[in-house]
Amino acid sequence: MEFTASQIANFINGRIIGDEHALITGVSPIESGEEGHLSFVAQERFAEHIDQSKCSVLIVSEKLLSDKTYQPTIIAVEDAYLAFQVLMNLYQEMQGRKSGIEDGAVFHESASVGENVYVGAFTCVSEKVKIGDGSQIYPQVYIGKNVKIGKNCVLYSGVRVYDHCVIGDNCIIHSNTVIGSDGFGFQPTKDGYQKIPQLGNVVLEDHVEIGSNCSIDRGTIGSTTIGKGTKIDNLIQIAHNVKIGQNNVIAAQAGIAGSTVIGDWNQIGGQVGIVGHIQIGNQVKIQAQSGVNSSTKDGEILYGSPAINAGEYRRNYVHFRNFTDIVKRINNLELNSKDNTNE
Repeated sequence: MEFTASQIANFINGRIIGDEHALITGVSPIESGEEGHLSFVAQERFAEHIDQSKCSVLIVSEKLLSDKTYQPTIIAVEDAYLAFQVLMNLYQEMQGRKSGIEDGAVFHESASVGENVYVGAFTCVSEKVKIGDGSQIYPQVYIGKNVKIGKNCVLYSGVRVYDHCVIGDNCIIHSNTVIGSDGFGFQPTKDGYQKIPQLGNVVLEDHVEIGSNCSIDRGTIGSTTIGKGTKIDNLIQIAHNVKIGQNNVIAAQAGIAGSTVIGDWNQIGGQVGIVGHIQIGNQVKIQAQSGVNSSTKDGEILYGSPAINAGEYRRNYVHFRNFTDIVKRINNLELNSKDNTNE
């Protein structure tokens, strides 16, 4: 697709400085711009690229501009980062959505689909499945019996949704993620571990996005729940009967053990481990690689393993780094004290 600077400015309510007819045929990172391409500058630390970039058009935050003359055409906006996101969303919408059922897809006769639904080849749709209007089910997806999928969802290739799970509207699930696998439930006996049937399901509320290669286990009884607007990165394990509230973000390789309850608007860093049967409050920030083994209050910032207040952790870590020297000093003080006593 080709756009002019003027067309781009109209999309994002921007102010043009330079050639409004400058033609855009692609996008580039600001560090490696190309003629005919569009990029953006939103932060002071990248401001030097406004003059150095080979891009034909740059979207720039107003606060970074001066009265000087710039080589590329500038589209000035209040927040260049947000404006660029608007453009990316518009471009994605322009690509269009597929519809129809491809050859090789397998449908049970009791399954039902809404209008403008796309189902790719070699996808299996089991009995009594319901798929809402506008949803996109890519090739090689498995959907178990009694699954309900809302409107305008996207399930990428290789997704597996087990029986009885519920997916709300406008959800996105990336490749090779499993929704509704058995929870890790076993009863020790004298003969080994006896599997406990996992009879619940998983419920994803509206506007949830889940990355690739995640596992979200069904409840033993009842539901594992992911709240509205929550975004989950790749390679994440969420165990049975976990309850996650609204608008959380969870970074890659985090693991949440069974029956833990997580509130709203939390930020959970990469490789965080959270034990089972605890409660995480609202607006909690957990730094990467932390291990959380007890319930938290609202607004806490945690770090370390076991995780403690982040400020306290950093103060303690200063001493930990010097621990060998501190031990030597104590040993020397004790030795000097004994020598003085002997005298």
